[in-house]
Amino acid sequence: MAQDPSRPPPRLEDFPLRSHDKLRYGDTDRQGHVNNAVFSTFLETGRVELVYAGGAALNDPDCSYVIAHLGLDFIDELRWPGRVDIGTGVLAVGRSSITMDQALFQDGRLAARARTVIVQVNQATHRSQSLSAALVEHLQRLRMADAGGP
Repeated sequence: MAQDPSRPPPRLEDFPLRSHDKLRYGDTDRQGHVNNAVFSTFLETGRVELVYAGGAALNDPDCSYVIAHLGLDFIDELRWPGRVDIGTGVLAVGRSSITMDQALFQDGRLAARARTVIVQVNQATHRSQSLSAALVEHLQRLRMADAGGP
């Protein structure tokens, strides 16, 4: 998943969905930078923004999502105080899954890049459930302009 050196690194503006989190003192480690485990929490903020875009859950009735894959490249450190900006976009839509490109930025500087896959599951059976045509259509509007990915 490493960044292709022939392609420029992404910018926050490249992502259809953008959100942010406040960096907390408690997020830091002994070296004074934000602990790498917290990066996953910031990515979760971006996923939640996608799943609840527009205030309504972006899943079919009686379904929810589980994370199936998170591949994360640490590119630069995040430092407290401040904020982290989170970019999220759809790379691919599968039968029951959504593959996302996500990135974390501080002061416009790329700090991390992730490929995340979530799967829609039926809440009663706990098994994957196909995405409806209406949901797939909506997700296509959240695709990255260049869905080549990281």
